[in-house]
Amino acid sequence: MCDAMPGQDPSRVQRRTIEDEMSRSYIDYAMSVIVGRALPDVRDGFKPVHRRILYGMRDLSNTPDKPYKKSARIVGEVLGKYHPHGDMAVYDTLARMAQTFSLRYPLVQGQGNFGSIDGDSPAAMRYTEARLSKVAMETLEDMDSLRDIEDHRAELISLFPEHAPLLKEPMLADNFDATLKEPLILPGKFPNLLVNGSSGIAVGMSTNMAPHNLCEVVDAIDAYIDDPNIELAQLMEHIGAPDFPTGGIIYGSAGIYLAYRDGRGKIIVRAKHKMEKGRIIFTELPYMVNKADLLEYIATLVKDKKIEGISDIRDESDRNGIRVVVDLKRDAIDDVVLNQLFAHTNLQVTFGVINLVLVNGKPKTLPLKELIRLYVEHRVKVILLRSILSLKKALDREHILHGLIIAVDNIKKVIDIITKCESSEEAHAALMEEFHLSTKQLDAILDMKLSKLTGLEREGLRSELVEIEKTITELREIIASRERVLAIIKQELAELRQRFGDERRTTVEEGEIDIEFEDLIPREDVVVTITNKGYIKRISLGEYKEQRRGGRGLMGADTKDEEFMVNLFITNTHAYIMFFTNLGRCYWLKGYRIPAGSRHSRGKAIINLLPRLEDGERIQATIPVTTFDTPDASLMFATRKGYIKKTRLIAYSHVRTNGVKAIILMEGDELISVSACDGNKEVLLATDDGFAVRFEEGQVRCVGRTSRGVRGIRLGRAKGAASVVDMSVTDPVSCMLTVTENGYGKRSDLSDYRKVRRGGKGVITIKTSERNGKVVAMIAVAEDDQIIATTAKGMVIRMPVSDFRVMGRNVQGVRVMRLDEGEKVAFVEKYNPPDENGEKKGSDPIPGASGTSQGQEPK
Repeated sequence: MCDAMPGQDPSRVQRRTIEDEMSRSYIDYAMSVIVGRALPDVRDGFKPVHRRILYGMRDLSNTPDKPYKKSARIVGEVLGKYHPHGDMAVYDTLARMAQTFSLRYPLVQGQGNFGSIDGDSPAAMRYTEARLSKVAMETLEDMDSLRDIEDHRAELISLFPEHAPLLKEPMLADNFDATLKEPLILPGKFPNLLVNGSSGIAVGMSTNMAPHNLCEVVDAIDAYIDDPNIELAQLMEHIGAPDFPTGGIIYGSAGIYLAYRDGRGKIIVRAKHKMEKGRIIFTELPYMVNKADLLEYIATLVKDKKIEGISDIRDESDRNGIRVVVDLKRDAIDDVVLNQLFAHTNLQVTFGVINLVLVNGKPKTLPLKELIRLYVEHRVKVILLRSILSLKKALDREHILHGLIIAVDNIKKVIDIITKCESSEEAHAALMEEFHLSTKQLDAILDMKLSKLTGLEREGLRSELVEIEKTITELREIIASRERVLAIIKQELAELRQRFGDERRTTVEEGEIDIEFEDLIPREDVVVTITNKGYIKRISLGEYKEQRRGGRGLMGADTKDEEFMVNLFITNTHAYIMFFTNLGRCYWLKGYRIPAGSRHSRGKAIINLLPRLEDGERIQATIPVTTFDTPDASLMFATRKGYIKKTRLIAYSHVRTNGVKAIILMEGDELISVSACDGNKEVLLATDDGFAVRFEEGQVRCVGRTSRGVRGIRLGRAKGAASVVDMSVTDPVSCMLTVTENGYGKRSDLSDYRKVRRGGKGVITIKTSERNGKVVAMIAVAEDDQIIATTAKGMVIRMPVSDFRVMGRNVQGVRVMRLDEGEKVAFVEKYNPPDENGEKKGSDPIPGASGTSQGQEPK
């Protein structure tokens, strides 16, 4: 503390401790940095420097339809009018808004060197040129309306007192020297904060918001507008994950869920790669990773022998994209090298999401739903303000038109009054007294050109008045109805989606870090259906009420023309689903990753969930499993030409994203069935012409994953082109249920099928008469099992097996379901319902397929 200086008024001296003064000054400085530099506003998603650059470029008419301007010219404009800081601060921000590897949807179009993903700095501002992008113009749309409201605030408040609180909110403020006005907020039709994200470091806090795909953001905003009480899980059906401009792979979903729920979370991002013989090729890098530094660091690790197995590293990137080639030594194991690269380099990084933004000038960390809500509220205010201003202008024009029409309807009298007056003031007074006109109307009449007196022009005034009255009515409805305003927001977003929407660049893969997120998914039995067009969905099993034998069933899906069900199975949301295609490839997916749908929905294209299948390739068989290390667990494969193969389940625990070869097929052959087995089962193969063969599982020895197998049944009877349609791997005590394409079936004891050696011709399992048609399924069932049958047109029926009495093999059977003209049964699946304690009855070669046990996850 100190006293007043000599000659200083003691009453003006404030006594304060140095600690208090330092504390106050530091807090003031910190808040200045937080509000004025580091954090974006939640409404438009911009910091002051971004806002000033975009506004300054607009003032310069530096728009997409105009020629580029020198960056130095733009920087000078912004510095001189709005942002009195260093020129490099402005230029660096301008350059980043032009970088396609920094912003998901760049706000500036750049011409020249604006830097690179290798960390190269932009060229000097005197060399580069820039202009606003079309996306930025959407962000600035309605700026004139906000500026006009600022100029007519008092008049608008008097006209619309009910909206006074909204009209009083400042949209513009004085610039640093109070000679100009600058925007405090931009209209922000483009949801920049959600789409482009933001990053910044303040004093004691920082923000790091992830970019997203515009199409997904628009869908999520629409969903929120339709239901403001929407749950986060439903929002995440639209925004599933961030979408980085550089692509890459997000590894695991737990961090995404936490980031969207709490506003904070850690997301693992990996480089996208592909394996070729003797090398690994990286085609996309994680967001904000410097490629040149990355390659240098990898070379250092190889030199220091912290990573072994690499012989050479090359950067083959060009204008077509990233291509980093890592050549491997002859004895190197590619998976081992890849995991070392992920563990020790920026080929795998953690993106820490911190959704810290300014809300009413104060920093807050917000979840996804709150970010969407505040964006919508901002757009509601902008549209209301725009509509209020437009209504005022329309009312003013309506008022003028009424005066002009009075004048042209009484033109001779108007001219007579004007010619008799000695001055314009006298003419004003006389016309006002005669026609009861306002000053604005009189000014318009006296300024009216003689050309307005023609018949065509008079009709034009009346037509304009009709249109203005319609506009006024519509604007009043918009201002009075929040629903109309929200509809406008959705319409504008739909236009943005159509103009600027694109495909996702970043993909999401499962990983060990998904445990936390998976615990939030309820465990339930579901029915999964697949159509011949490749659409898949899951439905809660409770949707299908049990019926008696002979019922008509329920509609399982509204299928399109020439589309029908080809696969239906029952699993659990927490089970791994192994998908086997007819061409012998294997993929896997978690049950809850299959999109949920109603009985009448079509589902989602399976190529969006699994890698793109080849022409003619389709999902043929599925195995739900939660552990791959079950002792003695194996898979039995059957092909259409009668070959079978058994392979240990563990051989399929390293399923890669792009799938693996599950079986080698002969030319013209295809996989038709895959079943779980444990070494103690019996195998039955059924043909479409009604024959079946039964033999011990032990007759088939285990072979490798990429082998072909051995003959299971001998085809080629007198009837001609018979083929295997189904395989059943069962316990010796089971009954066999056979179903034909015309909706008939029967249940027979397994003992009726005599055991033979593998490769025999078999015995009759059902008569394939004209009534029955060909065999489509043969399933091992127990008395308390249920079956679900589906037709090619999507009809589904669920019924107890006990509805079928046991009968001999060589009979035609009874009706399973009633079919319409031309309809055929396409697929039949068994369901083993749980007991009162929720446990499955009987034994399962792969325990935990219902999702009730835990085991080793695929590697």
